[in-house]
Amino acid sequence: MGSTMGVSRATDASGEHWLPTDSWNFTSFCLGMLLEAYIFGMAAIATGWVTMPTALRSLLLSWAPLWLIIGLAVAGPLSDRVGRKTTFYITMALYGVGAIGLVFSFSYVLILIFLAIMLFAAGGEMNTILTASHEVMPARHRSKTMMLEINAINLGSLILAAVSLLSVSKGVPFQRLMIAATFVVVLAVLFFARTRTPESIRWLRDQGQTARAEAEIARFYGVEEYRARDQAAAAATAAARAKGSVKTVSLGLRLVTISLLAFAGTTGFGLLTYVLGPAHFPKLTAAIILVASITGFVSGFYALWAERWSRKKMLLVGYCGTFLATLLIALTTSAWAASVGLFFFLLVVLNVFSNVGYLTQDTMKGEVWPTGRRGTYSAVVRFVGIGLYIPTIYLTQSYSLSGFVNFSLAVWALGALASILWAVRGVETGSGVSLDVASGTAGAA
Repeated sequence: MGSTMGVSRATDASGEHWLPTDSWNFTSFCLGMLLEAYIFGMAAIATGWVTMPTALRSLLLSWAPLWLIIGLAVAGPLSDRVGRKTTFYITMALYGVGAIGLVFSFSYVLILIFLAIMLFAAGGEMNTILTASHEVMPARHRSKTMMLEINAINLGSLILAAVSLLSVSKGVPFQRLMIAATFVVVLAVLFFARTRTPESIRWLRDQGQTARAEAEIARFYGVEEYRARDQAAAAATAAARAKGSVKTVSLGLRLVTISLLAFAGTTGFGLLTYVLGPAHFPKLTAAIILVASITGFVSGFYALWAERWSRKKMLLVGYCGTFLATLLIALTTSAWAASVGLFFFLLVVLNVFSNVGYLTQDTMKGEVWPTGRRGTYSAVVRFVGIGLYIPTIYLTQSYSLSGFVNFSLAVWALGALASILWAVRGVETGSGVSLDVASGTAGAA
């Protein structure tokens, strides 16, 4: 793990070490993101498990974002109140209940019930990871680890698509069993990793739990190591103040802009990955998810350079690039609708850009808020972004293929405009900026 992150046991330039605790945190966050995507994609696969009319298919597809946002709406404030690690144990328990129930879901209603339980937990899991990762990972590697963790979402979708494609020939019951069994195996590894991770020290200190924070530091980091981390963070913040690069952005601007970015990213990707197949190419549903996931996973390794690059610039590349790629798709609809090869080529191009935008804005969701409200505000923007995706599923269910693509183009246009607004008015949270500077709390000192 040390070589993967570009550090070793030797002290790096910031005075920090990469510890086994960091490896366990990173592993648990990656697995948590993987399972969230795995569960989210189940709804699209489940449309083929029982016969259903268009209205019920749309309900099943909207079930994923609906219960995801309910879960994150609960877990956001909950993680601010009871802690990040306690919230993780709650979500893992719900995962286990849902996975066992899914094996015995032989009807449409049972599929809805147990998917709801798993999706509720997935929303809480993802939001808490977005909150906790910024707080517990070494400052020198905060951006790259967060983005690599988010990139595990693509791996989760990839695994789901692969398991679905490999098991579908043996019938629906076997496919459902294999999907649930794979999930349980990953969940067991996740639980093992979580038993070796600490509570967020930032959260404990913010809550005034100083004694517990010191105990966690001694157990998981060592007093000297964590002192070096505190000093490195303080030095980075002081340097930013000295350069005059500390910028205050109003809460309203942060909420509106990041919500728009979240809406465009979720809806644009969701429509062209999870809805396009069931609505227009039902035989290609799993293949579309697989190609989108592989493309996203491979392109996501740009995160290895995330500490060096401007978050503002990467948002522009991601969202404006996706808008232009969708425009190309809209202009060539009749051509790719008749050619599977061209269709998947354009899907790859689209997902390269959308993944850059997605990793960047999902990283921002958790870093621009103060510690005491990080879970809550991260949940708010995710609730809005994913919540607005739900009506678009119903709105587009009767659209022609051309109308469907043009609607997606309009969604990505909103995202492109939001990325431009943040480039002009927002705060830089990349390029090695400290979390205190990114969250706007540095100016309070």
